[in-house]
Amino acid sequence: MQKTNRLSKALALTFLVAIIAIGCHFTQQTLPTDANSITCNSTITASDFNTWFDSGIVTLNGPVTPANSLTFPDLPNCSFYKWSERMFLWLTSPAPKRYGGGGGLIMGSPAFYDVSPEDSNGNRTFIPHTPGALMVFNMRAAQLGAHDLPVVMEKNSARLLEVLKPVMSKSGRQLVLNKEGQEVEIGSARLDQGKRPVFMDVSGKEIDGPRAIIRAQFDTVTKTRNRKLDRLTNLDKPSLVQKFTIDKNIVFLDLFGNVVDVEQGQGGDGDVLMAQNGSLVYYAITVNQVFAYYRTMLGASVPSGTKFPLTQTDLNAITSFATAHGASIIDSQALAIEVKSAWVEAAGLPDSNKFITMQATIPTYDKSNPNDWKPNGHKTALLAMVGMHVVGSTGSTNAANTNHGHPEMLWATFEHVSNNPSAGYAYAKSSGTGVEARNTTGTWVFCANGSTGPFNQAHMEMGGATGDHIVNKPSFTISPSNTLRGKAFGMDSASAGSNSEVIVINNGVRNLLIDGDLRKNYIQIGTTWTIFGNTGPQVGTNKLANSTMETYQPGSNCFNCHTANTTDVSFIFSPLLPLF
Repeated sequence: MQKTNRLSKALALTFLVAIIAIGCHFTQQTLPTDANSITCNSTITASDFNTWFDSGIVTLNGPVTPANSLTFPDLPNCSFYKWSERMFLWLTSPAPKRYGGGGGLIMGSPAFYDVSPEDSNGNRTFIPHTPGALMVFNMRAAQLGAHDLPVVMEKNSARLLEVLKPVMSKSGRQLVLNKEGQEVEIGSARLDQGKRPVFMDVSGKEIDGPRAIIRAQFDTVTKTRNRKLDRLTNLDKPSLVQKFTIDKNIVFLDLFGNVVDVEQGQGGDGDVLMAQNGSLVYYAITVNQVFAYYRTMLGASVPSGTKFPLTQTDLNAITSFATAHGASIIDSQALAIEVKSAWVEAAGLPDSNKFITMQATIPTYDKSNPNDWKPNGHKTALLAMVGMHVVGSTGSTNAANTNHGHPEMLWATFEHVSNNPSAGYAYAKSSGTGVEARNTTGTWVFCANGSTGPFNQAHMEMGGATGDHIVNKPSFTISPSNTLRGKAFGMDSASAGSNSEVIVINNGVRNLLIDGDLRKNYIQIGTTWTIFGNTGPQVGTNKLANSTMETYQPGSNCFNCHTANTTDVSFIFSPLLPLF
């Protein structure tokens, strides 16, 4: 009888858990339906939207063709947001047969290449997509700055600072420069009453005038990355800082010995993001054939001043080169495309069927030490896409654009509607201004129900003896954190007109997609570019950040780091080795 009762209770508990699991759904960020933009309201019509689809009519999860980047109208701001939407739908479409046999996503087809992480010499390689083979996803990478170094944001400003790696002595102690410019081993350290660092040498004597060190020789990777530091000027120096950990407090010193206050929770190294289901965030970098063959055509080194293709003449040279090597380029009118995508494991996600998914290979970790996870192999897992950057060059049919296009590329970003809540924001209506308040209540991928913060604080980072462990940050454990999108649509909260432009474009596309289309669960956060393709100023949604990839630099912008209008604007282009 007792056994029967225990069995009944167990079955009842199992049934209750099943009910809870079935009833648990993600919260979705909703967009105001009364947003109004005089310039963007009629940008995407039903008849126009039909032409985006391969079949000539909107179909459920149907293949979309890319925007013609050669004939880009270049009319601010709506044409930029429209271009971005079409490119996102294209990249995440199921691949037709012409993309190397079909199956999977277009961006995962043989018409695209993955880009490897840097090797010990700082080089990257193209990884061909083979039908049936799994893509390999890597750990989330730190945001990199103009000198290929991780970045943090200075407190109370939008200035991004690049973080120099610690310089270590042979005995394993961190080095610092003293007032005379000599390298000195740090024996111990403390914070004074003003929270300034006081460094002592190994003999216990205070180090006078401590400041950061630039030294490219302390490891192979840094030596290679610091090829840009070789051209460092005095104008660059204020943007470089070095991290020191003192009694579990993180302190940043610049090259002049000043303590730099950064936004709370930022560590400046390879900060790692974890979803509420315990999954780490994985990423992939993917490029199209135009990008790959253009890089290959240029040879071993990229000539200074080289720009991305913008015109039919540029494209003809690339397609001729591909043909001469036995290849044909599919949908070349897209011009050069670079994609960075962010993914989490689908296991344990409520509503995992509402995400774009892909089987992939991801790293695994020995978690026996809860604060130092060591890599121990790989596994196959179903991943759910949570974020994407879409970056591409365009020509221009706008006669006012004397540079004929955007060699600096258009930078667009998209997120899943259930990622996390956003900060409050204003938006324009037909009459007056609407306001959406912050609301963290609900089930989110990257935020706990009802969280009041702190938000966007990294709990762990890449580190350990070999740099590929996941280790906790001071005062934290390896655990999920709470993420908030601080700029809901890539601008300050009070930018009602700009916010409405992006909202209206989002509503237009999502209303025209058929219910059940997975792409309907993603929204454009914004797109940024520069006027007439110059190196500045940055326009569009010019405080653009994706909460899955720039989690710890909210309110910055792509062009804070990607400062060129040559191929240097892409941090992967020059380090990529040619295909052959």
